[in-house]
Amino acid sequence: MTAFSTRSLILTFCIAGTILSARHSDAQSAPAERTFPQSKVAVEKTLKQLQSSASGRLPVLDGFTRPSDLHLDRFQRGYYQCAIQVSSTASGGSLVRVTTKITAWYTDPASTKSGYQVLPSNGRLESDFLDRLQDALSAQATSPPAIQSAAPAASKPKNNPAAPEPTLSAPMPSTGASRNSPFKMGSPTNSDAVASIATRKAVEDKQIQELTKEAKGLEEILRNQAHPKNLVAVKKSNTPVLISPVEGAKVLFLATAEDEFEILDMNASWVHVRISGLSRGWIRRSSLEIPEDFESDAKVDARVDEKVEKTPAPTNGEHFQIKNEEIASFPGDWEALHGKTVKILTVQTASGSASETGSRAKLEFTKSLFEKEYAELTKTATTAAGVVVIFDSSDGGMAATTLPTIQQWKAGALSEQAFWRRCYLDPPETFMPQSGQ
Repeated sequence: MTAFSTRSLILTFCIAGTILSARHSDAQSAPAERTFPQSKVAVEKTLKQLQSSASGRLPVLDGFTRPSDLHLDRFQRGYYQCAIQVSSTASGGSLVRVTTKITAWYTDPASTKSGYQVLPSNGRLESDFLDRLQDALSAQATSPPAIQSAAPAASKPKNNPAAPEPTLSAPMPSTGASRNSPFKMGSPTNSDAVASIATRKAVEDKQIQELTKEAKGLEEILRNQAHPKNLVAVKKSNTPVLISPVEGAKVLFLATAEDEFEILDMNASWVHVRISGLSRGWIRRSSLEIPEDFESDAKVDARVDEKVEKTPAPTNGEHFQIKNEEIASFPGDWEALHGKTVKILTVQTASGSASETGSRAKLEFTKSLFEKEYAELTKTATTAAGVVVIFDSSDGGMAATTLPTIQQWKAGALSEQAFWRRCYLDPPETFMPQSGQ
């Protein structure tokens, strides 16, 4: 096995580094960092060679994350990604800082709480990466320089015919050594280098055997695990996940091959999926692999929906019903509520109503929820900074506002139009009535 293939295989299984070493058992709450005597340019050059080991899949999470209240056996499809920063030190060396982000799919007994979650790293992945960087830099520092066949001839002074001829620096063959060998057999340093390379190769071969055996065992475990029937898998990489089931809709992100998502709803052309927590999206049905059992269930649901459509629509004007309420972080990037705690209401279309309702109906229902939640939240010592309404329907939509904005509107300081302009509506056309509605 060549040195290149050996290193490539070791990097492929670097995520199982805890099998080989238990030196870093303490959890770290801050990025791991280490100082190296090499310059910033030299370190960055070496980091490019290790780029493939800076991210990848985790076959197991145990041993890589800090303890939490969640059960690790409920997590699947673990990934890690290292963010690396290099800065120069005053002595001319480099300071390397490594931060690792670990994500995995969490299967909750309550399916509405399932989704991808970020797990805290305990520092082993960061330390292992810094160890590999240190080994690579040390190997470069101890590797023997290329031997020149002859030193450049010195210029002979024109007016000094007695000047001595320059001596050659080519190595002389010694007893027992090949004429073309780059090592002098009598040199202790080069002898140690040969022994070190042989020892390292033997250790690497043993590690490869152990890692290969461990990988086969993990693959067998994953193969025997029961696979949820309500998940769809993406067929090809760069598959767009859209904000709504319409051609040309906003692209949330591009999914990669074999990514799996929980099915919320589907029709002939689109599948409504849960991305993570409260985040949802739409993917073309032709781009997904759908379980056969779920296809059968979908046909039964279609017959049920057909019966529902024949029932009279509600006459009390209530087209929606609240499915879930919770206090959580704002699930978006709106600056007014970014990173703050909010009251989140998940809304579904009421039985007997049309699968899609007009923007005016959504706006009026959202308005009533804002007023109701404001009255309840102001009566208690709450940490919520605003109210969020998410419509879990085929046409979707999310509306959010802050408590101070509702207060100004209720006090008459803001007109209704000014109030809605200060709210977060995504997408706006889902809530703002168009002509003819």
